[in-house]
Amino acid sequence: MNFALGYKPGQLGESSTMDNLEKQLICPICLEMFTKPVVILPCQHNLCRKCANDVFQAANPLWQSRGSKSMSTGGRFRCPSCRHEAVLDRHGVYGLQRNLLVENIIDIYKQEESSRPLNPTKVEQQQLMCEEHDEEKINIYCLSCETPTCSMCKVFGQHKDCEVAPLQNVYKRQKTELSDGIAILVAGNDRIQALLSQMEETCRSIQENGRRQKQSLCDKFDGLYAILEERKKELVGMISRQQDDKLDYIRSLMRRHGDHLEGAVKLVETAIQSMEEPQMAVFLQSIKDIFKQISTTAKVSSMECPEPGYESMVHFVINTENVADMLRTIDFNTVRASVAGFQEKDGEDGYDLGFSSQERTT
Repeated sequence: MNFALGYKPGQLGESSTMDNLEKQLICPICLEMFTKPVVILPCQHNLCRKCANDVFQAANPLWQSRGSKSMSTGGRFRCPSCRHEAVLDRHGVYGLQRNLLVENIIDIYKQEESSRPLNPTKVEQQQLMCEEHDEEKINIYCLSCETPTCSMCKVFGQHKDCEVAPLQNVYKRQKTELSDGIAILVAGNDRIQALLSQMEETCRSIQENGRRQKQSLCDKFDGLYAILEERKKELVGMISRQQDDKLDYIRSLMRRHGDHLEGAVKLVETAIQSMEEPQMAVFLQSIKDIFKQISTTAKVSSMECPEPGYESMVHFVINTENVADMLRTIDFNTVRASVAGFQEKDGEDGYDLGFSSQERTT
C-alpha cells in the first residue's frame, strides 16, 4: 500500500516551537507525553510514575507492591535514558520525588494547544493520503496484509476481501504493545547488567581469592624452609662440635709428641757430644745421667695415639630420601575442596596444603 503526507514546503514554521517543546515532554518508556504524576530519578531524568513502576516491577519481580502487608526491602532499576542505576527504598517508585515543574509545563502546554485555533489546512497536510485513491485519507488498517489503507481500498481495491480495523484502534493497541515491549527490553537489559555486574564481582573475588591462596601457599612453604634451615643449623653444629673435639684431641697429642721429640733430639745431641769426650773418667761420670735420660725417653716412646679410623665422620649421615619423597608429593587437599564444591565460605580457604593420599597412608 503506497501512501504519503500531503504537505507543501514552508507551511510548518509557526508550530516548530510547540513541536520542539512537545519532544521534550515525551516519556522514553511509553513514547507519549508525560502522564501525571511525573517522577524525577536521581540522574535527573523524568518518567511517568506508571511507566517507572512497570520497569521497576519487571526488574524486581519479588518486590511487594504498594499496599502489601509484608515488608519490602526496596529494589533497583536502570534509567532508560542514561542507564544510571536508581536504588529505591521500600516505597519503590512511590518514594521518588514528583517533578512539579514538568507537570506545570505539561498543563501550560495542553492549555496552549487547546486554545490555538484549529488549522484545517495543517490538519489536512499532516493527514496521510492514499496514493491509489486521490483525496482519500488513510483511516483503516488491513489486519490480513498488516498495512494501513483507505476505505476505498477496502470497498473497491485490493483489500476488499481482507479483515480491517479502525486505524486509531490498531495504532493505540500496537503502541501499547510497543511500550510494553520496551519495558520488557529495559527490564531484560537491567537483568543482563546486573548479571554482568555480578560476574565482574566474581572476577574480582577470583583474583582476590587467588592472591590470598598464593600468599597462604608461600607462607606455608616459607615455614617449611625455616624448619629445614633451623634443623640444618642444628645438625651442622653437631658435626662442627665433634670436629672441634677431635681436632683439639689430635693437636694436644701432637704437642705432647712434639715436646717428647724435642727432648729426644736434645738428648741425642748431648749423647753425641759425650762420645767425643777423650777422658775416660769424665766420660763414665757423665754417661750415667745420659743413660737415665735414654731409659726414661725409651719408656715414654710408647705414647698415646688415636685409634684407626678416628678421623672418620661417616656416622654423620642422614637419609633424606623419604623426606624428599614426601616433599615431592605435597599437594592440595582436593578431597575437602570437592566436598565444599570448590567454594570458599565464611572466609575459609577451599584448599589445604598437605601430602598426597598415598603418602599419608604410608
